Amino acid sequence: MFDNVRLKTGLVYGLLGAIALVMLFPLLWLVSTAFKSPTESIFQFPPQLIPAEPTLENFVKVWQTNPFGRYLWNSFVTASLTVGCNLLFCSLAAYPLARLNFRGREWIFSTIVTTIMIPFQIVMIPLYVLAVQLELRNSYLGLILPSLASAFGIFLLRQAFQGVPKELEEAARMDGCSELGIWWHVMLPSVRPALVTLAIFVFIGSWSDFLWPLLILDQPEYYTLPLGVAQLAGTFSLDWRLVAAGSVISIVPVLLIFLLLQRYIVPTDTATGVKG
Repeated sequence: MFDNVRLKTGLVYGLLGAIALVMLFPLLWLVSTAFKSPTESIFQFPPQLIPAEPTLENFVKVWQTNPFGRYLWNSFVTASLTVGCNLLFCSLAAYPLARLNFRGREWIFSTIVTTIMIPFQIVMIPLYVLAVQLELRNSYLGLILPSLASAFGIFLLRQAFQGVPKELEEAARMDGCSELGIWWHVMLPSVRPALVTLAIFVFIGSWSDFLWPLLILDQPEYYTLPLGVAQLAGTFSLDWRLVAAGSVISIVPVLLIFLLLQRYIVPTDTATGVKG
């Protein structure tokens, strides 16, 4: 019996490991290609994931011949502004939908959630026309215009707000807290894991967005990292080593952000302040 359990466990872990390897292979190939020298083949079969002569030459060439520092700054500013706007606007919209009783609340929430099914390509042209009319082309505000708030963020925070014990809200109201004060002093600290989760999702989405910056920008000084990496294909006649190096540079900040924030994605016991 014990041997059968060990065998089943080994098979399950082996299967999961194989699936993980298949999923991670493109990323491993990308990193390997970024460190390969010009004399090494990148399309050989079977693929060689460990470079025979690892080199940083590709990273140095990409950084020296392209304004990747500017691209990084533009992406960081855009992603940070997008995260800040989403946390503010989504939490302000989610709080009344979760905690206040008013006519049409469920209908409004259902309408907001329904917009998740609308592809961005459908609203892309009206957004572009609006941005041009507001003279927001080639600007940070124009970059964050479509992402000031999201239906997913409102849904996520509404569900988190509904899990906060009503006793905390009533205690704050008895102490003379206004609705805005309750939102700020009680609700937001109680749903910190949801806020961090939303921030990570929004940051990654904004950081990797390619289509909207491609439409709204035509001045290289405002290019974000995805556009900068796309420029490498034409600049170096599709040298995959340099494209891979630029892609790795664009991935590293996202990994760092996730590693720094993942410890905050821990459920907060909001009921600890409530006596039984």
